[in-house]
Amino acid sequence: MYMTRIIRWRGLAALLATVMLSACVYSIDIQQGNLLEPKDIDRVAVGMTRVQVRSLLGTPMVSDPFEGARWDYVYYLKRNRSSEVLKQHFVVYFEGDKVSRIDRSDQPKNADSATAATKAAPATEAPAATEAQP
Repeated sequence: MYMTRIIRWRGLAALLATVMLSACVYSIDIQQGNLLEPKDIDRVAVGMTRVQVRSLLGTPMVSDPFEGARWDYVYYLKRNRSSEVLKQHFVVYFEGDKVSRIDRSDQPKNADSATAATKAAPATEAPAATEAQP
C-alpha cells in the first residue's frame, strides 16, 4: 500500500513536470529571403546595369540559371506562434545588361489579409435591364 502511493505520487509528479515543460517550448521566427527597404526599391530604374542593381539590392534570392534575364527578390516571414505570414516579391527583368522592366508587390500576401479584403469588398450587381413597353 505504501509503495503504490509512492508510485502514484511519482507518476503524478512526472506528469505535472511534463505538462509544465511543454508550455516552455520556444518557437523561432522563420525569416527567409531579401528584406528590401521601400526606398531602395524606389531607386531601381529602367536602364540600370546588373552591377548597379546588385550593389543596391544585394544578390537576388532566385536567379534562374536557364533564364538569366530575371532576378527574383523574395521575402518570407512567419512569426513564432502567429498564423500570419508576410510575403513580398520583387522581380527585375533585364534585356542584355540593362533593366527593362520591374514588377513589385507592395502589399503583403498573406491569407488573412486576402480573405479580409475579399469579405470587405461589397458585391456589385449589374442593374436590372428594363424592358421597353410596346
